[in-house]
Amino acid sequence: MKNTTFATPILAVILLSWVSIACTEKEVGSSALPQQPNIIFIMSDDHAYQAISAYSDRLIQTPNIDRLAKEGILFSNACVTNSICAPSRAVILTGKHSHLNGKIDNEFPFDTTNITFPQLFQQAGYQTAMFGKLHFGNNPKGIDDFMILPGQGEYINPRFITQKGDTIITGYVTDIITDLTLNWLKNKRSADKPFMLMYLHKAPHRSWWPTPEKFKEFSQKQFPEPETLFDNYENRGTAAKTAEMNLLKHMMYSHDSKIRPEVLKQMKGVTPQIAEFENSFYAPYGRANEAQRALYEPVLDSINNFFKNNWNNMSDEEKMRWKYQRYMQDYLACISSVDDNVGRVLDYLDESGLAENTIVIYTSDQGFYLGEHGWFDKRFIYDESFKTPLLMRWKKVIAPNSRNDEMVQNLDFAPTLLEAAGIPVPKDMQGESLLPLMRGDTKSWNRSSVYYHYYEYPAVHMVKRHYGIVTKEYKLVHFYNDVDEWELYDRLKDPKEVKNVYDDPAYANIVKELKAKLTDLRVHYKDSDSLSQVYIDRWRNR
Repeated sequence: MKNTTFATPILAVILLSWVSIACTEKEVGSSALPQQPNIIFIMSDDHAYQAISAYSDRLIQTPNIDRLAKEGILFSNACVTNSICAPSRAVILTGKHSHLNGKIDNEFPFDTTNITFPQLFQQAGYQTAMFGKLHFGNNPKGIDDFMILPGQGEYINPRFITQKGDTIITGYVTDIITDLTLNWLKNKRSADKPFMLMYLHKAPHRSWWPTPEKFKEFSQKQFPEPETLFDNYENRGTAAKTAEMNLLKHMMYSHDSKIRPEVLKQMKGVTPQIAEFENSFYAPYGRANEAQRALYEPVLDSINNFFKNNWNNMSDEEKMRWKYQRYMQDYLACISSVDDNVGRVLDYLDESGLAENTIVIYTSDQGFYLGEHGWFDKRFIYDESFKTPLLMRWKKVIAPNSRNDEMVQNLDFAPTLLEAAGIPVPKDMQGESLLPLMRGDTKSWNRSSVYYHYYEYPAVHMVKRHYGIVTKEYKLVHFYNDVDEWELYDRLKDPKEVKNVYDDPAYANIVKELKAKLTDLRVHYKDSDSLSQVYIDRWRNR
């Protein structure tokens, strides 16, 4: 493992907020599969698809993540079942919707009686390992070797939970997680057994703390604004109008503990004051040692001085634009480090020969708003949070430069990996194997719509409970509980989802058809209004 003291330390500004085994495969995409492929499952946290240049090069270049698209497949309609961190991870591990695995939100504990796909790999004789952010629990099931961050984890000098107890490693979290991953691949795994390795980044979850080098670089960049930065939600319902995730109104700016009280007072009007995030802006920086802090101070001082000297004289429009740029500078700087480190792992796979029979997946636990609709965070069924990046490479199976636009979900990851490894898929898993699509066989894919259900309300960001059905063409959403409102979006004519056409007579037949399909989906996935009420009551009585 390299020394990660702090050649790549931390932060900047904040704003809220898996031996190649011989096989008989002769042709890419043929029906025969290589036996017992290795698997490396790479997942970042809150990585928006629009911040990967294989999807869009408008904001950032991510050449290493893009390699997976060039050498494999990119899914353009990959999405999640519930756009929030811990529930998404529970869906991935279990292959079941939130209402069945029980992890509907970030607060309630994960039901450890659930069978997870790593357990099935372990039982089948695979070596299993996990490094990085799990988000819940401190003893991941089915994992032989692990070092995981407690909860959200820290960017600077992070603490890790291990089988031998907790430990703190000096350095920057994205580099450290990669060091641990490469050390396991090079020195700890058995070369005579296949492996399933989960390589899980904390970044770019807030608070967004880059390395000092990335901080300096990105703080000098300016990024194009989304068309909907100043969205007024006039053609949407109550949920969009009342969500508390607007950059101007709800994202604070602060990063220096010495001036924090002054900054918070100066940035008056930022509401609500959320207790759990009260120290989130400067607490990560507080973990840095003196040498680490010194690497940040020149840029931090420059930004702080600009803020103190200009904020009170800026219009709301200028403040919105300034916050957007600071947000993008820190968020994208964190992603740049993720991309660099993914490159380190891909390079090792190529150099060692492991790449020939290793499935590499890159995804995020959900998408994220990068100023679209004036927002940060996720939770909504709207595209920026609902859609998630999904890129896969399996050289003996997936043809290079493949693209697919079918409706696929994080629900599908477990059955896909199990089938690829020749491990029986439990009948109670609700996802579908993506193997046909990975081979380019769209005729064997029968799903035309997906189901979504978000629960965490009332809570931080105040996004109302809702469920819905999404096809390539349309999105029908029902907001329920304290409101009873429906929304319909024409995804082809209105890709930015700024016009609710639920009440438009021209869409009456579409509404009727989608409501019937939504009812069928809820039956198929065993969800219901009565089950929703159970979770509402559970939340109220927490």
